[in-house]
Amino acid sequence: MNGAKTLVLLTEIWIYFVLLSTMAKMSNMENSGFISIDCGVDADYFDEDTGIYFKSDSEFVSNGKNQNLQPQLRTSNPSFGKQLITLRSFEEGTRNCYTLKPEQGSHNNYLIRASFMYGNYDGKNQIPSFDLYLGVNYWAKVALADEESLNMYENLHFSSSDTIDVCLINAGNGGVPFISALELRLVNSSSYIVQSFSSLETLARVDAGYNIFSCRYKDDPYDRQWWPTDFLSLLKNSQNANANSSTLNIDMQEDNDNNKVPVDVFRTAAMPGTNQSSLSCSYADGYPWRNLYVNLYFSEIEKILPGQRRKFTITINGDDYGPFTLENSKPLTIRSNKSRGAVNFSINPTEDSTLPPILNAFEILQELNLSSPTTNQADVAAMTDIKRIYKINKIDWQGDPCLPSMYIWTGLSCSSNDNSTELSKIISLNLSSSSLRGGIASAFSNLRAMQNLDLSFNDLTGAVPEFFGQLPNLSLLYLNGNKLSGVIPQLLVEKAKTGHLQLSFDGNPKLCLTAPCKKSKKNLMLPIVVSTISILAFILLSITIITWIMKKHRVTKCKKGSLLNSKNHSFTYSEIISITNNFRDEIGEGGFGKVYLGNLNDDTQVAIKLLSASSKQGYKEFLAEVEVLLVVHHRSLVSLRGYCNEEEIMALVYDYVENGNLQQHLSDSRANVISWKKRLQIAIDAAHGLEYLHNGCKPPIIHRDFKSSNILLTRDLQAKLSDFGLSRALTSLKGTHVTTQPAGTLGYLDPSCHASGIFNKKTDTYSFGVVLLELITGQPIIIPVEEYHCHIIQWTHSLIERGDIKRIVDPKLQGEVNLNTAWKSVEIAISCVAPNATQRPDMSYVLAELKESLSLEMTSEEDRSMTMSLNQQDLSLPSAR
Repeated sequence: MNGAKTLVLLTEIWIYFVLLSTMAKMSNMENSGFISIDCGVDADYFDEDTGIYFKSDSEFVSNGKNQNLQPQLRTSNPSFGKQLITLRSFEEGTRNCYTLKPEQGSHNNYLIRASFMYGNYDGKNQIPSFDLYLGVNYWAKVALADEESLNMYENLHFSSSDTIDVCLINAGNGGVPFISALELRLVNSSSYIVQSFSSLETLARVDAGYNIFSCRYKDDPYDRQWWPTDFLSLLKNSQNANANSSTLNIDMQEDNDNNKVPVDVFRTAAMPGTNQSSLSCSYADGYPWRNLYVNLYFSEIEKILPGQRRKFTITINGDDYGPFTLENSKPLTIRSNKSRGAVNFSINPTEDSTLPPILNAFEILQELNLSSPTTNQADVAAMTDIKRIYKINKIDWQGDPCLPSMYIWTGLSCSSNDNSTELSKIISLNLSSSSLRGGIASAFSNLRAMQNLDLSFNDLTGAVPEFFGQLPNLSLLYLNGNKLSGVIPQLLVEKAKTGHLQLSFDGNPKLCLTAPCKKSKKNLMLPIVVSTISILAFILLSITIITWIMKKHRVTKCKKGSLLNSKNHSFTYSEIISITNNFRDEIGEGGFGKVYLGNLNDDTQVAIKLLSASSKQGYKEFLAEVEVLLVVHHRSLVSLRGYCNEEEIMALVYDYVENGNLQQHLSDSRANVISWKKRLQIAIDAAHGLEYLHNGCKPPIIHRDFKSSNILLTRDLQAKLSDFGLSRALTSLKGTHVTTQPAGTLGYLDPSCHASGIFNKKTDTYSFGVVLLELITGQPIIIPVEEYHCHIIQWTHSLIERGDIKRIVDPKLQGEVNLNTAWKSVEIAISCVAPNATQRPDMSYVLAELKESLSLEMTSEEDRSMTMSLNQQDLSLPSAR
């Protein structure tokens, strides 16, 4: 029995050690300092050909589809193992990013390699092209020569953050982006000197004396790929010279540069061909402004006998190096100074050399400037945590949250654009109706620049955190429509009472202002700004008066359409005649018909649009305008008093906006010139209106006919949007667009809508950009230039290319414009009219940027005023005696 127990114990111990050994082997498989991603595979695997443990990309990217190359086009090169059999394609989204998190973290050098092989995976025989980004910086254009081509892009990158994003950008009509493999390798910082604001792109890495397969890991500890000479024939007048490995001993400890070039690379070399004495190379990358570097690697490949010497000099782009003498078993590395656009080097024997020069390997590297600013890393980490905690799977929530500005995450506004030298910070976050569940995450407390936060209409539970009151810039907090409970922190209540915070928390039955919370069947409600009892009483009185006025104008008959049964907004035709004094004063005419001035019984002036029998717009547009204006209310939209719908008589009654429309003011040379500051304010007012329609209405509404003649101006030049006959609500299942007949005004209408009939928020954004250019330039949308006419967008682009901001700005402003705010405003407008709708910003971002422009202009104006005041003070000083 004791023997049996001993046997069982020994067996258990043996199994334990077997498991430990297996785990150790698996740990060794996951190569230290490596992240190796085989894109498109279903599971992780160890590749015996390369000795590398590859991971599936499912944990690194949130979108895309696994694909397989056509069997006949799959590569059998053992240097790649299985990694080029599959790929991942990205049919959805404009930007799709892989997020790499190396264990070694920030402030390290990493080799990052992205591989692409099309292999006709989709059976279309159409090779796509697309952009490759490293973080927020452009890296390369991926464009393959044919179906069997392999494109590899490699960077030696100094990472200043703990995560590295590699992004594929669908920049237009180039096709669906895809990727075959993505690899990251930790590289010794002394091997390549990479500055923090740049990276080194590998243009060539050549094993000069080898011509079969490439050399990589495990021969190269950094997994660099050393390509044979027939892959990239750059050396002129050369031939291979193979080392005698049986007698050659290369001491890698003598490689003082610690570049860890594989010993097998040093065992082969190129030397001058027959009747040649020198080796030379010429390389130009087509970018004459970029800096190039070359690294040359030498090691003797045969034993130097007494009386023999291999001695040579090197000339690189006109700079001379040497002379150098190769010694047995001692490698030599030569690094060049930077040169612009091209590398030319030659290796020449000295007069006293008895052996010809050789070259074992070389690299040509190109400097990429990665100076574009990023989003504040604390904000990025906070948004990453929020995305993870609430399992938010928005297709564009990838990569940097704010930059580049054309790829900003939906629901975000940020403090600066991608032309600023400062780090962007998140100032607004709208997660309303985003199916958030659980408590309010502490990650929100790390968004220190936050001004507006909307968490309404989710399933959030638990208490309202104290940290909201400690966010220094928070001025709007919407928590309504959740399941929060407990007492609202007193600091938030105090800020709301003093007007420093707009706070809304109705729809949370278990949430209260003071302890103890009492159960109530009614929801507790706090207005956006907590008001006193007297203000509430005033509001109730106002509602009573308005109701009385509306009842006074009520009629008993309305026809056509269930919406028009709401009689509180109806006028009879006889009332219309009376109000307009039998249509005496015509004040305008549009697509709907003529517009007349009228007066209500209380002498309030109104504008009445009367549908003309010959109008291009009819009952459908009439009904659309009523539907919109009965449910939307905003200071930047015209107010609808009511309508008339009797038999064939249709009319709309608005509050009168006395100062005409924006187009009239810009085109009329006799009108008073609108100042630059007022123009920015008009743009902000108009942006407010569109932003409210897009993001403040449920469902969102798109205007579809936004133009300068539909922007009305009050006496003090406040802008109000009008003419909603073509507006549509996004009521589809996804609520992203409507498909209909092309509508709108040529010149303002997104050109893509003519062919597709697809309208969305970005259609309005395009029209807004055109109007903003009108405001900036004072030009009509079609500008006569010599013998032809061009669109205002083309005209502006031509001046931007010359950097001529002074000619872009309306000359009538006579130098009153701060050029910095002018440039910023032009950049906003150009981003709005980007040809690809997905690259256009959301109106909330446009609004925030315009406000920042106005703020900069006002600061500049104050500085100018102060300077003028100081100058006047100087002039008033008494003269010296």
